[in-house]
Amino acid sequence: MLDDGATRPVHVGGLEFACQVHGDTGLPAIVLIRGLGTQLIEWSPVLIDAFVEGGLRVVVFDNRDVGRSSKLDHDYALSDMADDVVALMRQLGEQQFHVFGISLGGMVAQLVAVQHPDAVRCLFSVMSSTGNPDLPRASREIRERMMATVTGREEIIRTDAENRAVWGSPGYPEPEAVRLAMAEAVYDRCHYPQGVSRQMLAAIEDGSRVDRLRTITAQTLVIHGEADPLVPPAGGEDTARCIPGARLCLIPGMGHNIPDALAPRIAREVLEFIATR
Repeated sequence: MLDDGATRPVHVGGLEFACQVHGDTGLPAIVLIRGLGTQLIEWSPVLIDAFVEGGLRVVVFDNRDVGRSSKLDHDYALSDMADDVVALMRQLGEQQFHVFGISLGGMVAQLVAVQHPDAVRCLFSVMSSTGNPDLPRASREIRERMMATVTGREEIIRTDAENRAVWGSPGYPEPEAVRLAMAEAVYDRCHYPQGVSRQMLAAIEDGSRVDRLRTITAQTLVIHGEADPLVPPAGGEDTARCIPGARLCLIPGMGHNIPDALAPRIAREVLEFIATR
């Protein structure tokens, strides 16, 4: 769990984003984009430290409608979330940067590369997909678990901790105590299901990005877990197929998360990719 002590507000275009910056000014920057409804404290500090030690300036933030960033009272598009990323980075003084997004954040990262090609050095689309309706979906059991509604602080935390095991990485399992601590921390920091619903609607309404991905010019690495139950590996394979020149990295034992034990492998793939570009 990432310490929240370094979090500060950054004001961009009428919105406030909770943000942390790690690493020295002047280093190449990489912005990390969270997935559906998740918060910046859920990033592995092992991943952040590895990127910093590898010579990067790392920016993490809460997307609009989650965490300590601005909450909205209206719907918006996934493209708006992509614009948020660029506006935030420019406010931090970064005109060009690497973009690393997971799950829904991977979709946002793809759109950053589509909409702002001059801003993106390298694109890292992680455990994400293209929106292609013909791709295999998660199992019915997983979909039902995702859509299940529970109420009350203790029940919500317990269910969250269970879900983290169900769609986590079987090759890199997290102890129950770690999952419970994270579930408790994110609930107490910001429990805001309305924002999650709006983000999900934005992803649905964005539809297929297949044609748009073919216009991406950024050097791209697609990372996906072979054991991902939420976004089957076909999603990553289709992403790499659609983006010109993209390289695909399938990781055995990886599910739909980046736990501390997996973080060094992810960081190594990213840093090696950047070094060869």
